Amino acid sequence: MYGWSIRYLHTGGSMFRMFFALVYLHTARGLYYGSYKAPRELLWILGVTWLGYTLPWGQMSFWGATVITNLLSAVPVIGTSLVQWLQGGFTIGDATLHRFYALHYLLPFVIVGLVYLHLWALHRFGSNNPLGVEVTLADQEVSRHGAGH
Repeated sequence: MYGWSIRYLHTGGSMFRMFFALVYLHTARGLYYGSYKAPRELLWILGVTWLGYTLPWGQMSFWGATVITNLLSAVPVIGTSLVQWLQGGFTIGDATLHRFYALHYLLPFVIVGLVYLHLWALHRFGSNNPLGVEVTLADQEVSRHGAGH
């Protein structure tokens, strides 16, 4: 019934352009809501520098991805294998671009999952007590109702 609209959207790679429009909207949303501010600076830097740099996929992106992936070749023993895994082969190409997109999308969820596990472990096992001050139930009641009552 609306097949003509789907054909029209696919004409001339407009879906590809729509994808980049959504990427730019995603970046604009991050700027508007201050996603680059504390405590999420590292997430922003990783998203923009490591993964978002390749999104336009021009000459600068190609060579940026080449430099970024080849930095991992300095890792002893597994560096070359790590570079080939991240690139999806022996050279930068479509597989690299797809992996960077996937990492760009999944990395925030991984970080949220790690934060959740951290909070769960903190709740389950408690925090460290470097001063050695033990707080009892009676101390908590006094602090809640005031010392003079």
